Amino acid sequence: MTCLSDIDLATLHQHRLEERFSYKLAWSGTAHQQTQYNDLLVRHNASLKRQRIIQQKANQASSKPREQGESTTNTASNQNSQLTKSEDEQDDGYFDSSTRRRRSGTWPRTRSLNAPSPFQQFGPCGRIMKNSAMVMQIQDPASQRLTWYKPPLTVLVIKKKDSQVLLPFVQLVEWLVQEKHMVVWVESAVLEDKLLRDDVKLENESAKFRQVHGDYCGVRERFLALREKLVTFKDGRDDLTDRIDFIVCLGGDGTLLYASQLFQQSVPPVMAFYLGSLGFLTPFQCDNFQEQVTNVLEGHAALTLRSRLRCSIHRKGERRKESLQPAGSNLLKPSHHRYLNYIELNNGASSGANNNYCNPHMSSNNSILVLNEVVINRGPSPYLSNIDIFLDGKYITSVQGDGLIVSTPTGSTAYAAAAGASMIHPSVPAILVTPICPHSLSFRPIVVPAGVELRISISPDSRNTSRVSFDGRNDQELNHGDSLRVTTSIYPVPSICSQDQISDWFDSLAEGLHWNVRKRQKCLDELSDLTASGSEDTLDEFDNLKIYDASGSSLDT
Repeated sequence: MTCLSDIDLATLHQHRLEERFSYKLAWSGTAHQQTQYNDLLVRHNASLKRQRIIQQKANQASSKPREQGESTTNTASNQNSQLTKSEDEQDDGYFDSSTRRRRSGTWPRTRSLNAPSPFQQFGPCGRIMKNSAMVMQIQDPASQRLTWYKPPLTVLVIKKKDSQVLLPFVQLVEWLVQEKHMVVWVESAVLEDKLLRDDVKLENESAKFRQVHGDYCGVRERFLALREKLVTFKDGRDDLTDRIDFIVCLGGDGTLLYASQLFQQSVPPVMAFYLGSLGFLTPFQCDNFQEQVTNVLEGHAALTLRSRLRCSIHRKGERRKESLQPAGSNLLKPSHHRYLNYIELNNGASSGANNNYCNPHMSSNNSILVLNEVVINRGPSPYLSNIDIFLDGKYITSVQGDGLIVSTPTGSTAYAAAAGASMIHPSVPAILVTPICPHSLSFRPIVVPAGVELRISISPDSRNTSRVSFDGRNDQELNHGDSLRVTTSIYPVPSICSQDQISDWFDSLAEGLHWNVRKRQKCLDELSDLTASGSEDTLDEFDNLKIYDASGSSLDT
């Protein structure tokens, strides 16, 4: 199989079909792909049948007398070549150049983000061993598009705490309720916003607040008319799993991180509008939100599956119970997880009102999913962190420095980029490991496969403990004997693209981080061409050159 970096999708599809044949695997694609697979299967079976007929005729010819055998063999060879030629023409017609061009034109892009699937056989004898963990096919990320198998009904609107977001927030909620007839969920703290309430005692507020409160009088009246139609939730108390069909974020990148934290399992599609400061993860503008939201609700949108890290802390002396539990059973509900973190940070103290809330069968040794990164640092200690890193149980190295960043490709443009790491496209399946100020001149950031498990622990000879935080939240202490396990979660964040995966990411690099911005190099003028040419004749002519003014007189002295 030809392995070209710019292979088109039709050729890639042909190679994948051929791989299914060679390994005798069933096709599990769409109905259209199933039809193509069955068509190619019929052609393949017909080709095998023709080869058997040719072989039978050749065997019959070899049993005849020798003088007749040569002519019969020639006849059979001619038939074989004719049948082979017709077979090749028929097969080539299925994947000829015009078919490739026609098929490629039906795809949104003509190049694949993934490299071509490698050929599984090496020489006449070697090949990759088949096992249960073998992945035969990976979907092209460029072909990932949103579809609804039923119309979305409930939408969660998350906004940042900023007065400038109130007007677009009220306009969006009003349009979703009145025009789209959707059930809108908002955080309960939105209803407590003083700028959206008319029962605030203004005499107790500052003069600046009274002025702003008066400026938002119209916005407040429109919101109060919709208040009774909204459904509220409280972070840390209500579980939103399987209740939300669609998420709209109004703000900066922090709103998307907050949405990821709310859903610790499957995340609904997220549409993020830029109303913050950086806006690296928010590709949409609020100018024509009606048209953009309508296109998404109709299923006309590309998706970027932003992978998340599944992190769990294993305390010293605790038995690891994950191996005895079914997959996904250790994923804690967001409210339970935040409550347990609250208990741990307060040394086990909890209020009586919440004692009945926590599930007694759940331990603090549970997972949390992060979208950007998990950070292990030395905290307030003046000593260097001494952290051991294990990859799939094998010791890799120790970090002696301020700490360590384990990030997703999405988080590679956040804290990791500030620490000197490379920026990775969010569709690349990988985990980025970046040291923070290592006391070594040769410790560079590394990228490991997404399927591995990282185990991070405090070295036995470390002088201090470490602190660990998840997307900048839930700061906890990592003591001697404790370990942090990190791997890629099966629950990504489906981020809706404004254009496509490539354009959105590079636009964010250019606009948010000013990537590769510098003044353009000027072209060489004639004088620079002469001096830089290196020709002795040209330099001699330049030395003898006389400069004349407009009147024709020489200016040389």
